[in-house]
Amino acid sequence: MARALLIFALCVLPALISAARPAKNPYQVVGRVYCDTCRCGYETPKTTSIAGAKVKVECKNRQSMELVYSKEGKTDSEGKYSITVTEDHEDQVCDALLVSSSQPDCAKMSMGRERARVILTNSNGIASTTRYANAMLFEKDEAEAGCAEILKLYQENEEDV
Repeated sequence: MARALLIFALCVLPALISAARPAKNPYQVVGRVYCDTCRCGYETPKTTSIAGAKVKVECKNRQSMELVYSKEGKTDSEGKYSITVTEDHEDQVCDALLVSSSQPDCAKMSMGRERARVILTNSNGIASTTRYANAMLFEKDEAEAGCAEILKLYQENEEDV
């Protein structure tokens, strides 16, 4: 009996304590938010950063898709955000998401670019605690002047490949 108690104290108890504790090194989810001034769904030379845009990180249970974690942040003057996540979310699906734009004329979320998947666990071989989310886009109601020329350049370059 004493031997079983000793094995429990040495093996199981430390594992339970470390599982219940937040990660020693919190994760930093970093990314950028842009205004797609040409309404093409990707960054162009006319794309601008959005300062003050609201973004959030959400994690959902992999089976039930029930929301289990959410934290909001804002972009800085260069359209960059950094959200600290202190817990490991190994068994969850996590995304960085657009919430709202600070620019009324560029407030529509660009389909397919309104979220970015992020992996928030150390059980995947990534040594760094910084997680880089793909850029997310809001789009203008109408394309700005000069966008047709930029898109035409991309089409010409595509034909050369």
